[in-house]
Amino acid sequence: MNKLFFRILVLLMSLSLIGIILVQVYWFNTSFKNNDEQFKFHVKQVIGNVANKLQKQEEYAYYEKFNRYKDSTGKIPQTNDLLEFYYVQKNHKNNTTIVFSNSITSQNYDLPSTFFDKKLDSVKFQSFNSKRVTEVYDNNRFDDSKVQSNLTPDVKIEKSGNLDVLDNVAYEINYKEIASAMPLQERVSKETIQKLLKKELEEYGVNTRFEFGVFSSGLATKVKSDGFKYDANTTYSIPIFSDNEGNNKYQLLVSFPHKKKFLLTDLIGITLLSIIFTLIIIIAYSSALNQLIRQRHISEIKSDFINNMTHEFKTPIATINLALDAIKNPKIIGDQEKVLKYLQMIKDENKRMHAQVENVLRISKLEKKELNINKESTNIQEVIDDAIEHVNLILEDRQGTITKHFDAVRTSVLVNEVHFINVIVNILENAIKYSPNIPKIDVYTENVKDFVIIKVKDNGVGMSKVAQKRVFEKFYREHTGDIHDVKGHGLGLAYVKKIIDDHNSQIYVESEKGKGSTFIIKIPLIN
Repeated sequence: MNKLFFRILVLLMSLSLIGIILVQVYWFNTSFKNNDEQFKFHVKQVIGNVANKLQKQEEYAYYEKFNRYKDSTGKIPQTNDLLEFYYVQKNHKNNTTIVFSNSITSQNYDLPSTFFDKKLDSVKFQSFNSKRVTEVYDNNRFDDSKVQSNLTPDVKIEKSGNLDVLDNVAYEINYKEIASAMPLQERVSKETIQKLLKKELEEYGVNTRFEFGVFSSGLATKVKSDGFKYDANTTYSIPIFSDNEGNNKYQLLVSFPHKKKFLLTDLIGITLLSIIFTLIIIIAYSSALNQLIRQRHISEIKSDFINNMTHEFKTPIATINLALDAIKNPKIIGDQEKVLKYLQMIKDENKRMHAQVENVLRISKLEKKELNINKESTNIQEVIDDAIEHVNLILEDRQGTITKHFDAVRTSVLVNEVHFINVIVNILENAIKYSPNIPKIDVYTENVKDFVIIKVKDNGVGMSKVAQKRVFEKFYREHTGDIHDVKGHGLGLAYVKKIIDDHNSQIYVESEKGKGSTFIIKIPLIN
């Protein structure tokens, strides 16, 4: 896959994922704000209804007391004429005159002050009545100057009754004057407010804990719930108990300590689904991205493997072809010594190619668990000695040295001797290969608790931090451009890691670029 295309693809996928997450966050914030506005609207409706009901209840309570007293008292109220109204209209068509009169009277009630729990001499209330009379006269005998006389009308209609509008206005004025002078605790109780608020909130679907308090001129009164605390973000207020001038001395404040939790409860279901689906998208995206990176990495590994294998086989094949051509030469074929020399070269190169193929097959069998590994009790230091013998010829060719530091007292371990020799040989061969100067290798053994520790230290080129993390991966080799100055194709250490893992052991590397590497193997001892 083209690098530019791959980067553009990853960028577009990342932007899409970020966009989805931002849309989800925007939707959640918008929904939360809408719920907050709806909550605010419902609460204002609730406290408005409660304020009206408190006013009505107080008014009704006084009205009931007044009526009960008025009906039960034997006193005759004083009557005063407030207004008398006359209207005269003559109709010449039917030769009649209509006289309409309306007289308004008031009845005064002196109520005892103890009736309203006030320390006053008395409280005066008025009741208004109206008497309406319609008289019809014949024009021939009607005289304007005799309207007030005892002239008998041809038709007379009388109506009388209470003036409820005036009664209500007068009563409201009087009761507000009385109530405004009383202490708040005598006008309303916190139980009444609690009951009204609870009922109204339930009707509007606001099922969350609330606290309330009544304030007078900005100061808290005793009429409040036990847990009331003012918070500008969760407290709503409305004036209550207006006086005759329309002023409000008291404010009812209602707070909702768990407001945010209540608003989130409405969104929790859809929000959880949104989070779950978003996580699924993130996991799917991460998995897809990981697969893309792995496929790209595998593609690069495959190319490196083919290049390395081609390079590894190219030299031996060329050498074998040259040796065969030389043997065919009539001058050489008769020289037995030279023929044997070329045949040995062919054998060595063939053996080298065979070893490379064996490495590939060995790794394949390990991954398929087809490689039988029988373990026996073995002296690990003897295994190391055998491995050193295998690399002696290569080491001598490079004029290198291996120094042994065997400090382990207990050396019996449960291993497969053949495979473990291959493990040590691979590590030693790498130490020789990756030493640009004369190889100097130190091999250490020591006991740490119930383990034997093997350390192979070289003076080679060392490894970067990235290479140290990936050195045991199959086909991995640290990139050195197109320079193939070191043989191999990244299978040796992958094989080493497989064998070490199969022996319930551990291997890791410590290295610094330009200062060599140290491979450390930790093997459990036989008790």
